[in-house]
Amino acid sequence: MNLILFEPQDLGQPLPRTDRRAIHLLDVLRRQAGDNFDAGLVNGPHGKGTLVAVGPDALTLSFNWGEPASAPLPLTLIVGLPRPQTARDLLREMTALGVTSLQFVATEKTEPGYATSTLWSSGEWRRQVIAGAEQAFDPRLPEIRWGHPLAEALADVPADAARVALDNYEATAPLEPGFAGPEQGVALAIGPERGWTKKDREQLRAARFPLLHLGPRVLRVETAAIAAIALIRAQRRWR
Repeated sequence: MNLILFEPQDLGQPLPRTDRRAIHLLDVLRRQAGDNFDAGLVNGPHGKGTLVAVGPDALTLSFNWGEPASAPLPLTLIVGLPRPQTARDLLREMTALGVTSLQFVATEKTEPGYATSTLWSSGEWRRQVIAGAEQAFDPRLPEIRWGHPLAEALADVPADAARVALDNYEATAPLEPGFAGPEQGVALAIGPERGWTKKDREQLRAARFPLLHLGPRVLRVETAAIAAIALIRAQRRWR
């Protein structure tokens, strides 16, 4: 991890040596008492942490925070709820790429059991998001929702956002520069692993989402998401 994240309730408390962050500090970074490390406060500033003392059961830490993080990029990803392993990859990588809102929606081809997997019920999804933020050196976490209908997510897209949906079958043009204005937010929709249905496409078109493609190759959901978000960031010159 490039940035070690802490929740507000962690501050002022000893960090158990069994905590993954303590293990990383001692065994990976090889920090000793008095050493500094890069730290972040979830959805707050980042700065420097100091390993004050190493006890037999816990670490004592102190923090010196800098300025709060800048406003997040106005970027929403709506994706058909995939199998848990694919969702793990998306949670981690989309956070690292700076997505503001990640909506895992139910479509006609969504397996109902995906929304009740232990990824969601155990809270593991948040650990994947934290891992993505730590990788990106950014303490901001995206809004995460799952299991709600596609129509509900489409209705929540800001009225002034640029919209685009990826589709392998009925798209008539590629995703290219110029589809969004320089100050617009962007909402991107990607189908589930088995693709959009006729009903899904009707809902997308009714919500003003044109169907575009990334070329002739059929990509995995997580690969298509990374490629499209990277392309959008480059088009918008987002850093």
